[in-house]
Amino acid sequence: MQQVVATLAALLAFGCGSQAAPPPVDSASRSAAAQGTNRAAPPQADGSLTGTVLETMDSGGYTYVRLQTSGGEVWAAVRQAAVEKGSRVTVVNGMTMTGFESKTLNRTFEHIVFGSLGGGAASGAAAAGARTDSQALAGLAAPHAGVASGPADAGEIDVKRAEGKDARTVAEIFAGKASLKDTRVSVRGKVVKYNPDIMGRNWIHLRDGSGSRDKKDDDITVTTTETAAVGEVVVVRGTVHLDRDFGAGYAYPVILEDAQITK
Repeated sequence: MQQVVATLAALLAFGCGSQAAPPPVDSASRSAAAQGTNRAAPPQADGSLTGTVLETMDSGGYTYVRLQTSGGEVWAAVRQAAVEKGSRVTVVNGMTMTGFESKTLNRTFEHIVFGSLGGGAASGAAAAGARTDSQALAGLAAPHAGVASGPADAGEIDVKRAEGKDARTVAEIFAGKASLKDTRVSVRGKVVKYNPDIMGRNWIHLRDGSGSRDKKDDDITVTTTETAAVGEVVVVRGTVHLDRDFGAGYAYPVILEDAQITK
């Protein structure tokens, strides 16, 4: 259980972005990173991944390593550590994420394994700041572990429908999702949950009083670069996407992305 919580905490820390100021990445590092193979080489059944280090990059308190494994080349990420090119390392408690965007490196990894470096090689300030007891890690994960779902009870909500040809209620978006796929729609609703700066975007749960908890069609998730506050009534206009799975529990049958907000 402690290993699972530790892995989740590390993954969510990456997704939320490090608070530390990232060091500059020179053009040579960017070029080498762009040329690196990025195949899907999943960890072993025990969550470990062993390989020879082909390339390393430190950024935002983490070390990204390109490994030559028995299954091909793969990127992995661990807390910042002294890792030498050519050395053989093992990443433990590994979890693969698809389409991960690193803001500090300004690049997206098609596949990357998040985990911890085996052998206790963590170094410097990262090691000094690391807390390994399960309660501390659970506390780190808690703020974002439930991003994919809205609150169990947000009280009575009765919001006036948005105006315009593309206006829909939350329930109508779910009901018409097949025909609305990849189109822009507007919906007015009350912000019942807000999580900022996760995977490079802000996450909003919006309800307008339509739909029901039993059918799970009363709460729509919205991603945006704009901000909102819980309790606000806003109009959002975003693109309907279906069956989006960002990994780490961020899975949505229907979601509005790249939304603009009018308050």
